[in-house]
Amino acid sequence: MKKEISFIVNSQQRKIEVESHMRLIDLIRNQLGLTGTKEGCGEGECGACTVIVDGKAVNACLYPALEIEDRKLTTIEGLLEEDNMPSVIQNAFIESGGIQCGFCSPGMIMSTKALLDKNNNPSDEEIRTALLGNLCRCTGYVQIIESVNAAAKQLRRKSHE
Repeated sequence: MKKEISFIVNSQQRKIEVESHMRLIDLIRNQLGLTGTKEGCGEGECGACTVIVDGKAVNACLYPALEIEDRKLTTIEGLLEEDNMPSVIQNAFIESGGIQCGFCSPGMIMSTKALLDKNNNPSDEEIRTALLGNLCRCTGYVQIIESVNAAAKQLRRKSHE
């Protein structure tokens, strides 16, 4: 059974028909064509599919597509700045070595965005807690924590300009 839903994705209003059993990851990748969001485990364990719904980081592989109705969805593509330039957070991950093979990066970056939107000066422990649901198979956690700290520092500096 299909139902038409309306929602905002990356600042654009969308209306789309979805099957009642569809997951948000399938809506994002297959119907919207936004392939930056990755599916790793399909069970909510790895965090590769993390997106932001109404300001909260969620696993798109577990989130029913129908539940996105009347909500605001942000995917990794939604973080790009003008002229498709990487955001402060994306740049910090690149410059600090937080991106290794890159598979976990979209989820890590989206979890970081959700954290820094609420707390622009997190402790290392708060960063670790925010990233608990995101696994890195390359064991790049030291560089990932450094990347989050670098992004937080740059965002604080930017907010004072």
